[in-house]
Amino acid sequence: MLSRAVRPKPLSPEASRRPAEGRGRWRRAMSRATSVVALAMGAAILSPAPAPAAESVASLEKVSSFGANPGSLNMYVYRPSGLPANPAVVVALHGCTQTAQIYADNSGLTKFADQHRFMLVFAETTSVNNGSQCFNFFEPGDNRRGQGEAASIRQMVTHAGSAYGTDPARVYVTGLSAGGAMTSVMLATYPEVFKAGAVIAGIPYACPTACQPPTHA
Repeated sequence: MLSRAVRPKPLSPEASRRPAEGRGRWRRAMSRATSVVALAMGAAILSPAPAPAAESVASLEKVSSFGANPGSLNMYVYRPSGLPANPAVVVALHGCTQTAQIYADNSGLTKFADQHRFMLVFAETTSVNNGSQCFNFFEPGDNRRGQGEAASIRQMVTHAGSAYGTDPARVYVTGLSAGGAMTSVMLATYPEVFKAGAVIAGIPYACPTACQPPTHA
C-alpha cells in the first residue's frame, strides 16, 4: 500500500505576515530597552558623583623637643578634653607610607581616647629615616635598647610623664604593620616600661634574622 504525500497548505498572506510582525515588535522592544539602558548609563557617567563624607581630623600637638632623639623621630600627642590627672598613655606607631596624622585619623584610637580618657603619643618616622616611611624595626641601630628609634620612643614616654603627668604604671604601646613590628621591639627592649602592647599585622622581635628556619647541612 502506497502512502500518499501530504502537501502543506500554503499560508495565507495574513498568516505569513505574523512572524515578521512578531520579529519586528521584538526588535523594536529591544531597541527601546537598549536606548533606555544607554540613557541611564550616560546619566550615571555624566552626573557628578556624590561627595564623600568629610572625615574628622584629629587635633594633634607636635612636641618639638622631648630628648636627644637619636632616632630622629617626630612626636605628637593627643589629649582628649576632660583628661584626668595622671592618665594612662598609649604610644601609637603607624605603618609604612603613613604619617602620625593619617594613623590618628583612621585608626580609631582617638575615639577610644575620648571615650576612656587616656592620652595618646604618636611617634612618626619620615622618609629621611626610611624611604617608605617605615619604622626601622629590622635595623640593629634602631631596634636595640638605648639606640636609634627605640631610644627615641622611650624618650617620648619619659617626656609624656614629665610634661603631661601620665601614669608610669599605665603605659601601653600599639602599632600597625611596620609599627606593629616596632611595637614588638619596644616590648622586648623595654619590658619594664610598657604594661602591655598590641601588635597589629606585625612580626615578632628580631625578625627577619631570628625568624629564619634552621638550615641543615
